[in-house]
Amino acid sequence: MARTPRVKQWFAPGRVNLIGEHTDYNMGFVMPVALDMGCTVRAAPARRPVLHLSSAQYPGEMIFPLDAIPSMKRTGAWADYVLGVAREIAALGFELKPMRLEIDASVPTGGGLSSSAALEVASALALLDGRELPKLEIARLCQRAEREFVGMPCGIMDQYAALFGEEHKAILLDCRSVTHQYVPIPDGVEIVIANTMVKHELGSSAYRQRVAECQQALSFFPGRESLRDVTLADLERASRQMPEIPLARARHVILENQRVQDFLAAALRNDVAAMGRLMVESHRSLQHDYEVSCEELDFLVDTALTIEGVHGSRMTGGGFGGCTVSLVDRSAADAFRERLSAAYQQKYGLVPAIYRCTPSAGARRIA
Repeated sequence: MARTPRVKQWFAPGRVNLIGEHTDYNMGFVMPVALDMGCTVRAAPARRPVLHLSSAQYPGEMIFPLDAIPSMKRTGAWADYVLGVAREIAALGFELKPMRLEIDASVPTGGGLSSSAALEVASALALLDGRELPKLEIARLCQRAEREFVGMPCGIMDQYAALFGEEHKAILLDCRSVTHQYVPIPDGVEIVIANTMVKHELGSSAYRQRVAECQQALSFFPGRESLRDVTLADLERASRQMPEIPLARARHVILENQRVQDFLAAALRNDVAAMGRLMVESHRSLQHDYEVSCEELDFLVDTALTIEGVHGSRMTGGGFGGCTVSLVDRSAADAFRERLSAAYQQKYGLVPAIYRCTPSAGARRIA
């Protein structure tokens, strides 16, 4: 009697970034939280030397010969995130095993909650199939897959958060040293995500443009490795020579890095009001200096700030749609959800998906 191939399941979480937006690719500081939503990959041996991919979120199946994967070009489909990871694993000297990967995601795509990194990390664990590789190396290979194969010049925050998440904690990640410390979430408050349910087409191209604008700003500071090394005093001295746009982008990055440090200090002393104020300052900077917000995000933030029990709110993720993140008293979370949803529906005719978040553990095998 033929044996049924053993199915293994791997899970990697999405993430929400509490503060520190667009600082990761500038070697700065970020503070993400791993979510209880994420991506699950069911892996079983394939009968032929192929990688067989299917997704609960997308129709059809895709089959790729293993020997072709190391030299493949991107397809433009969702499978590129998995293929990029497979290429990186092969480049490290691991043999790719014939596999059927069935993918299902509970984290929404296009919402700024890092569905792509969750897919990359869960796929990496499935393709490694128990072969040892340090968490940081898995994060790096997944980042390379997204940067070099998919073509998105991302920092390492998303992949790192997917691997190093911890229950009830945020992660303060230093994107230069690629080290972290865990930050406790004060008792009595909840992290609540609201999804605009829109993603403007400008998002992807504008992300690349912001990366380029930061590099343009950095060119005014010879010898500095990144905008993290530039102070406000430096920026003030150079401001007369800098065009308005790179000046504004640099100002956001410099001040946002300081906000992350101030947020850490506030969290450690349980000062929820200060944490909330810093979130709002972050949003205004993203709205005006970095120019990555949009009408729907601004409406959700402005409305949230009128609701009792809300300490702070900001956009999270790349921008131009996606999600906001708010810090809300636990006792007010239900009322917050109802009022925010009703206001958004009345304004835009859309029902925002609203999630009460549980800071969760990082990627792992679940079956």
